[in-house]
Amino acid sequence: MSPQERRVGVSLASIFALRMLGLFLILPVFAVYAKTLPGGDDRTLIGVALGAYGLTQAVLQIPFGIASDRFGRKPVIVFGLLLFALGSFVAAWAPDMHWMIVGRVLQGTGAISAAVTALAADLTREEHRTKVMAMIGSSIGLVFALSLVGAPLLYGWVGMGGLFGMTGGLALGAILLLLTRVPSPPKPAGHVRLPLREVLGNVDLLRLNLGIGTLHMIQMAMFVVLPHALIERGGLAATEHWKVYLPAVLASFAVMVPAIIAAEKKDRMAFVFRSAIVLIACVQFGLYLFGGGLWALGFWLLLFFVAFNVLEATLPSLVSRTAPPAAKGAALGVYNTTQAVGLFVGGAMGGFIAQHLGDDAVFVACTGLALLWLAVAAGMRFPARRTAA
Repeated sequence: MSPQERRVGVSLASIFALRMLGLFLILPVFAVYAKTLPGGDDRTLIGVALGAYGLTQAVLQIPFGIASDRFGRKPVIVFGLLLFALGSFVAAWAPDMHWMIVGRVLQGTGAISAAVTALAADLTREEHRTKVMAMIGSSIGLVFALSLVGAPLLYGWVGMGGLFGMTGGLALGAILLLLTRVPSPPKPAGHVRLPLREVLGNVDLLRLNLGIGTLHMIQMAMFVVLPHALIERGGLAATEHWKVYLPAVLASFAVMVPAIIAAEKKDRMAFVFRSAIVLIACVQFGLYLFGGGLWALGFWLLLFFVAFNVLEATLPSLVSRTAPPAAKGAALGVYNTTQAVGLFVGGAMGGFIAQHLGDDAVFVACTGLALLWLAVAAGMRFPARRTAA
């Protein structure tokens, strides 16, 4: 890649990371904090609050992508980050669960994922675009891991209001990074109708979209009940959850990075991808059957982080390589929309199941989702490995 392409990749991945870090920071501790708010005894409301962000993301992801075609990428991204910051500050102030849901809905209106990936496509050559998409996708897995380690510590220092305030500040910092470090793309020549028919009819893209939606459904549902499991089964206070997350996260990266390198260099992407889905299913069933103590929870979390990081890094790269050349923007818009749907449905589903059937039922449901995903992915065709000319 040229120096400008490397700078674009790092800068856009950092913008994604700053926004996602703010979202993920609340995930490990929100279910614990919500009990202190009026309405926080209703676990369905907790799940809705966790997933509400995904609902507005799902509705607005494609419209934001279309707006970026018409008005330019940077103005749309700045507008979306300002909306996200506003929602963060509302959530920081929220006096009860209903206002918390309002703040999370406002956070979701900053649906910039498609615009950011389209900007990456504008500023990189075709032969290097997959690398930049993989950098952006990997940044999500990285900040998820960091948030799981840092959130309990930060929660102990600044509380949930401080975490949401920090989230808003990170969004404003992402705007500064966008305006100072990312070159401006060529001005759009006019609105071009998105070729959605090509995308929606592509069976392999449908499989990938189902995959990202399922992955985030499992993630959100799992973290509705996991903080309680660490407290009740593991005997660990919320401010000390980092003692489990930190070693599990560090060990997961030691396994995940070689797996991705081997998949790319030896053309074993299909095997690594499907193995990660199998691992997700095993983790959920293991949490149901053998997640009774602190050591057991730590072991299953380690395996979950390995699988999650592999899938989060490979899915967007596979989408960018599978999509028809004229429909990459549309493909990424639909991909990000299904990801957001997964966030909302997973949070709401996890809260509802936990409220009415208990925590263990959430892990059983997540096991079923992972097995369904594995069945769908079994017939997927993977793009051939590209070699340098």
